Amino acid sequence: MHIRLILPLGLVLSAGLSANAATNDKPASATRTLTELFGDPVVARGDGFEIKRSQLDAAVISFKAATAARGTIVTADQMRQMEPQLLQSLIQIQLLLTRATEPDRARGRDVARKNLELIAKRYGTDEAFERQLKAVGMTRDELLRRMIDESTAAAVLEREINVTISDEEARKFYEENPARFEQPERVRASHILLSTRDPNTGEQLPAEQKAAKRKLAEDLLKRARNGEDFAKLAREFSEDPGSKDRGGEYTFPRGIMVAEFESAAFSLNTNQISDIVTTTYGYHIIKLHEKLPARKIPFEEVRDDIKEALKQRELARQLPDFLARLKQEKNVVILDEKLRLPEAASRPATGASPTSPPSPAAP
Repeated sequence: MHIRLILPLGLVLSAGLSANAATNDKPASATRTLTELFGDPVVARGDGFEIKRSQLDAAVISFKAATAARGTIVTADQMRQMEPQLLQSLIQIQLLLTRATEPDRARGRDVARKNLELIAKRYGTDEAFERQLKAVGMTRDELLRRMIDESTAAAVLEREINVTISDEEARKFYEENPARFEQPERVRASHILLSTRDPNTGEQLPAEQKAAKRKLAEDLLKRARNGEDFAKLAREFSEDPGSKDRGGEYTFPRGIMVAEFESAAFSLNTNQISDIVTTTYGYHIIKLHEKLPARKIPFEEVRDDIKEALKQRELARQLPDFLARLKQEKNVVILDEKLRLPEAASRPATGASPTSPPSPAAP
């Protein structure tokens, strides 16, 4: 289920962002302190639920952290315009949770726990993950609760709006959009990264620490060229949390990686190990496994992805009317008039547009 009803908190954490450092915002602990001082008014309610100011404030902090992770700083004026939309997202979640069955909740818990494990793995160690959680003012249990709510709401939506896509519909889309399934030349390569950035701030390390990393990279390069298992070295030494558990492996086309890394990888021969490659992220040692020529992806490989994308598109098309009915049934009222959106604007935030064609799986 990929329709996003609220800001996915995993996005904030997987980006490796310290919200407090990057946005100069107070973390959620400060929000709790302000709540203790000034109270926690209800800003919206419906039959069976209410949303308090502290919940909206927490969503605001998460939104700012996520946008900062993409290199964008949200101004105060922009944030005032975003608050009503974030509130709508919180309302949408609560509306769907009022329709949740026990199987929906069980599915939500299962999906959320699996996703949390995936997010945590990207940090390499529990300590690094806990540091990031602290940076955004959240505990692991708080993150899990939010992820369970989002996953449960998604399960409700998928059950309530029952969309089935046939193989014939998927085949028709595949045949009518041949350019979407052309796959460019790619390489399958592994790397060992020794990061020259501070894991907490993202700033470059001092010169003496960089020198130590460089020396270690030189030692690892010798070991790799002397025949030691490259994947084992990557799992032990690499500081790229996104690949170290896979022995450092990535498969990618041109235009995805930073220029120095891409140039080195595409210039290698099969089973060749690069010299030390320096990028803004640090020192890399790259081993090329194979070059994959350009091709058209066979329908059988993308059938399930096409069906899921078409399903998401149809869910997105039906979602506004479905949620509008729920709001009316549950007598939803926004108590703070500054947080009210015009009716036409209070549409759900989704991950797909009714006019956006689905895409095949990423290379």
